[in-house]
Amino acid sequence: MSTATASYPIGTPGQPWGPAEVAEWRSRQVRHRSYEQEVLSQIQRLGERYELVRYGELDYGDDGRFPLFALKSRNWDEALPTMLVTGGVHGYETSGVHGALLFLDQDAGAYAGRINLLVAPCVSPWAYERIHRWNPEAIDPNRSFREGSPAQESAALWALATPLRERTAMHIDLHETTDTDETEFRPALAARDGKPCKPGEIPDGFYLVGDSADPQPAFQQAIIAEVEKVTHIAPADANGEIIGSPLVAHGVINYPVSPLGLCAGITRARYRTTTEVYPDSPRATPEQCNQAQAAAVRAAIDYALAHG
Repeated sequence: MSTATASYPIGTPGQPWGPAEVAEWRSRQVRHRSYEQEVLSQIQRLGERYELVRYGELDYGDDGRFPLFALKSRNWDEALPTMLVTGGVHGYETSGVHGALLFLDQDAGAYAGRINLLVAPCVSPWAYERIHRWNPEAIDPNRSFREGSPAQESAALWALATPLRERTAMHIDLHETTDTDETEFRPALAARDGKPCKPGEIPDGFYLVGDSADPQPAFQQAIIAEVEKVTHIAPADANGEIIGSPLVAHGVINYPVSPLGLCAGITRARYRTTTEVYPDSPRATPEQCNQAQAAAVRAAIDYALAHG
């Protein structure tokens, strides 16, 4: 779908934001849902089956403190391959969070004794509550995964993953592309950076973002094949692209993940990808979106196990 964008209500066109504009932006963010009730309650319940790892806490003053949790295999065995699943790097991308939790609940038990599993289901809880892409400092965590990150969320996950960086076999990062990417988040980004905002097109359907430095096309297609059993795959636009990048295979585009500071680049896993579910499609329900994320995780693990 194509979406026209309007000028953003904060800042002066052509001028990057300073502290005053960031403060104004933050003052407009409204809490819509509860991380504690919707996410932590499920994490704690799953803690009966997995080892609960508290890997940090975000302190955002009047907005609250947010403990960060991951779940890992209870019987961790260094001889087994390690699989990393991350969700909620962008807090508004709901199925990334609940798809990871669904996988833990319905699927992960089948891999016990075969893999070491580490799942961080909600990397950005402040943004989850406000249904937003950025953190309170107007920083995109998914452009901030690097040493000395300016985003607390990214820095905490980076520290969690560092001991596993060379030993991870597969990393799948669960995301969504939504209509609000075009109506809110891209205009906000352009305003924040003092740049013009050009209207784009939101693809209708699921797609993957591989690493252009090591794309692993067979791995990507194995995931697409499983997800296609749950929901539809996004076609290319009239230019043969998805969100401005060339379609390299059915439902797949590539980004340079490490140079961009994307979450998918936090390890040196041979197999890594970013999922993109489209929850605003009239052809997909919230449950389908969650199931699509879980299917992607299963397919990614199965492929990594089968191909060493």
